[in-house]
Amino acid sequence: MAPYLETVKSFADVPITDAGVDTLAFLEACEGVVGLFALLGSAAFTPVQTDLAGNITKVRARYDAAPTASATLEELVKNEKAEKKTTATEGLMWLLRGLYFTCKALQNAQANKNEELAAAFSNSYGVTLKQFHNFVVKGVFAVAMKACPYRKDFYAKLAADPAGGPAASQDKLDAELDKWLSALSSILARMDTFYTQGKYGKVF
Repeated sequence: MAPYLETVKSFADVPITDAGVDTLAFLEACEGVVGLFALLGSAAFTPVQTDLAGNITKVRARYDAAPTASATLEELVKNEKAEKKTTATEGLMWLLRGLYFTCKALQNAQANKNEELAAAFSNSYGVTLKQFHNFVVKGVFAVAMKACPYRKDFYAKLAADPAGGPAASQDKLDAELDKWLSALSSILARMDTFYTQGKYGKVF
């Protein structure tokens, strides 16, 4: 086994061509984000995990129904629109929003080494998902933010080898996490532009 980020698909390994972002590789990397919230170790994050997983399922269902027309995320959205359907397009939009929230939170944590995760995630929520949520959902997320583990405990879990081998060094973990976040950030920017230009909705 290996530290967590080495056991899941990295966004840095998601192929991007002129046709767009590879759908299956992207969804596989997204599964790693769901697992990341499990590492936070609080039932308060269950709604976040459920939301991410539910939207992954919607996009995957569309891929399974029309694989040749859904090889990339962009093709999937275009072809679904041609059939006058929106389920996967909206699911992907919410998935991208959840990823944006996660990406910003971890970028905050990486940029401010003395900041606790609760602050990093709360600040991210304020500039990402909060604008799309009603009063009830905002309350759910407020509870989740307060339930963030201590920074040192979360980073120790990220670095740990589940099989009991040596943990990754902080430098190695930082390099791997920064690479993961940079690739995710670039996919998010690409998809935001695609949705905006194609008039598929406001992602962020």
